[in-house]
Amino acid sequence: MTNGLFDLSGRVALVTGSSRGLGRAMAEGLAEAGAAIVLNGADAQRLAKTAAEMRAAGHTVQESRFDVTSEAEISQAFAAFDGQGLAIDILVNNAGIQFRRPMVELDTVDWRRVIETNLTSAFMIGREAARRMLPRGRGKIINIGSLTSDAARATVAPYTVAKGGIKMLTRAMTAEWAQHGIQANAIGPGYMLTDMNQPLVDDPAFNAWVVGRTPARRWGHPRELIGTAVFLASAASDYVNGQIIYVDGGMLAAM
Repeated sequence: MTNGLFDLSGRVALVTGSSRGLGRAMAEGLAEAGAAIVLNGADAQRLAKTAAEMRAAGHTVQESRFDVTSEAEISQAFAAFDGQGLAIDILVNNAGIQFRRPMVELDTVDWRRVIETNLTSAFMIGREAARRMLPRGRGKIINIGSLTSDAARATVAPYTVAKGGIKMLTRAMTAEWAQHGIQANAIGPGYMLTDMNQPLVDDPAFNAWVVGRTPARRWGHPRELIGTAVFLASAASDYVNGQIIYVDGGMLAAM
């Protein structure tokens, strides 16, 4: 019987970078599956607006504004969860930024900014979550990778390195934490219709390349990540660990 296999009722999910885009779509999907949601973002106003809209849709939501690159703010956020008696059962490390520049023109400060936001944050937040999941003997960590977890593209070197690191961070988490009942996996989205990608959508040549290069012959929609997110957050994936699932319209499968 599969009844209840994907039910997230009674679970609490923290989704970083969830006031818009892919993070918001996954947060809404997890909420629709029954989870209570902790939204995170850097913009307090946008975070409050998203939370209000999700509550209006009937979901249980609270906000936690903290900088994902600040170890101190992350620690404070988890201490606040502890004080509320709030146990994070599901962590989605989604927060990320993009920066496009040829490597020979790339400043080290921008390299570090992308690495810190896209990779180091997942380590720090994952570590805080695991410290609490380990004694409970269960937990789900979902790291958000990219096509560039597996294939490089010119002008986005720090993003590529960070997302390749996400794949291996996921495996490192598995190597240490799987024996304690924690499943760590990743999702690798393809080219998705998001605010961050809007300049690429608006570029006729790049848009034509994406459509022509993707076997599905289109961009993906953020809500098309929901099924994979719910699967990896639920009991359905209890023996799935250290994997990255690409949701990319077949792009990495075909030349």
